Amino acid sequence: MQQRYLIIQTAYIGDVILSLPIAQVIKKNIDAEVDFLCIPKTSILVKNNEYIDNVIIYDKHGVDKGYIPFRNISKRIKFRRYDAVISPHRSLRSTFISYFSKSELTISFDKSALSSLYKVRVPYKKDIHEIQRNLMLLEPLGIKETKIIRPELFITDEDKKIVDLLLKKFNITENEKFITVAPGSIWYTKQIPPHKLIGVLNLLSGNNIKIVFVGGKGDIELSKYIVDKTENENIHISAGKLNLLQSAELIRRSRLLLTNDSAPLHIANSVGTKVIAVFGATVPEFGFFPYGEKDVVFEVKGLKCRPCSIHGGKRCPIKTYECFERIEEEKIYEEIINSI
Repeated sequence: MQQRYLIIQTAYIGDVILSLPIAQVIKKNIDAEVDFLCIPKTSILVKNNEYIDNVIIYDKHGVDKGYIPFRNISKRIKFRRYDAVISPHRSLRSTFISYFSKSELTISFDKSALSSLYKVRVPYKKDIHEIQRNLMLLEPLGIKETKIIRPELFITDEDKKIVDLLLKKFNITENEKFITVAPGSIWYTKQIPPHKLIGVLNLLSGNNIKIVFVGGKGDIELSKYIVDKTENENIHISAGKLNLLQSAELIRRSRLLLTNDSAPLHIANSVGTKVIAVFGATVPEFGFFPYGEKDVVFEVKGLKCRPCSIHGGKRCPIKTYECFERIEEEKIYEEIINSI
């Protein structure tokens, strides 16, 4: 009888992308049905995925918020009778979902909330990439994979057509070189300061390089502010105009992505586009660094205040923002020019 596994990842976009290799590796090693539990915002990343059989949407901040909806989703998962439940997400809610699944095997990290409720706890290693860390959760299944496995995103023909139309609107031809820039982050101290981006964009203004800003609806205002302040007239804004897979296709077609430590970095790695990543409050050692052969990370090493937190925060705790201020716009500009 075919085995049935559930992967729980109800966190952010980047976290879901970095959990996809779990499904990929399971499918390549075991004849199993693989389901994926996620929130509505990230579900588009997995619904077309050839390695995932069923997507279970858990709207934990919306219609599924509260005890009764939680009980219903737990019953639904229990009814599926999974052979194993694997949770790279370390939240208390994920722990309870795993526990109430009554699966014969529940697996997560030893750093997960109430980890004692899991039947198997895998050591959370800090010195490796998040993808490698997540794949360690498969070792209790007899699968050992130590390499970084690139997440696969399944972009539809319709998504590609929408990107074709947008680039046509931006007067970017099929063979024309352009770069993408992701200015936003839900964590303020992860964001490249607007004046720093403006400085880089101004330096690029004399090179006739077309630039497209990417992001969600929450990035529209920031994108417009930066574009209004720069001298560069070759910038277009796609933020809020594309879904996640369409944004992935746009990034795939670009020569490189300039970004901070956020989801677009992981999207770019998934589609094979060069990443120039600027790290501020967080550090690559957390395991969320770009891993492409030609990828580049800009950071200020040796600051006693850095990292200031795991995710970043709403403001610089010491009000200096040195982690970004010491990074020279000219250095980023030179890397971009040398990469085009």
